[in-house]
Amino acid sequence: MPLLCLTSPKGGVGKTSLAAGLAYALQRAGRQVLVLDCDPQNAVRLHLGLPIADSAGFFVRLQDRPDWRAGIRQTPAGIALLPYGETDMRGALATAAQLERDPELLAAPLRAMLADPSLIIVADTPPGASGALSVLAPLAGVVLAVLLADAASTALIPDIESGRFLGRGTLGSLLGPKLLVVLNQVDRHSRLSIAAAEGVAAHLGPRLAGAVCRDEQVAEALACQKPIGLHAPSSTAARDVADIAATVLREMPPPSVAAPAPAPLSSPLFPWVRS
Repeated sequence: MPLLCLTSPKGGVGKTSLAAGLAYALQRAGRQVLVLDCDPQNAVRLHLGLPIADSAGFFVRLQDRPDWRAGIRQTPAGIALLPYGETDMRGALATAAQLERDPELLAAPLRAMLADPSLIIVADTPPGASGALSVLAPLAGVVLAVLLADAASTALIPDIESGRFLGRGTLGSLLGPKLLVVLNQVDRHSRLSIAAAEGVAAHLGPRLAGAVCRDEQVAEALACQKPIGLHAPSSTAARDVADIAATVLREMPPPSVAAPAPAPLSSPLFPWVRS
């Protein structure tokens, strides 16, 4: 399925900035992209140029069964987005509980989104096991687990390999064959970071989808509310993200219809997507 899920065993690893960067790189590669923000932090919008005060969202209204097409935002970065929406801790917990009781709240619109095989969905999910990921996992083509190149991440490798960080039950089993790892913020001037990256690469082999170097322009990109490939296309980090996007595309089914850029999707269901 043309669905890419990003997750991580813990927060603070740059998962959301990578989600935005990959969405932009995939679109630059000629694919139609829709980003689905499933994380209550509602942060993808900030990487794609929506105003900070913009509180509208799709995920936070799942219990109302909203029309997902009506919730699509065409961002200044040129990428279609379904934001999570503004919420607080109580609201996020309530939404998670509703999704656990009725997974079809998310599964039904997701199946509709995936009806067009020329479209890639990039889903940013909360860290660790979550109700959103349990719904997305059976339909995902690739699940990317994002880690930092540090000692703590090295210690998590056994949990990553076994799927334990996602739980010991069905979810871990479902994701096993689809799970790839990305190392983020690899510091080429730190012996520890390089050693951690080399150790992870040797241990994971082909399950390591790639690595992104530590680059100040990633933080600058967020300050400018742009994905790294748009803010600094010639930066090392942007090239790293583009390489990972190419790896993801090799794992995804090819588009059923060529999508030359820039042109709207031919399907009347998706007039909001631009290449």
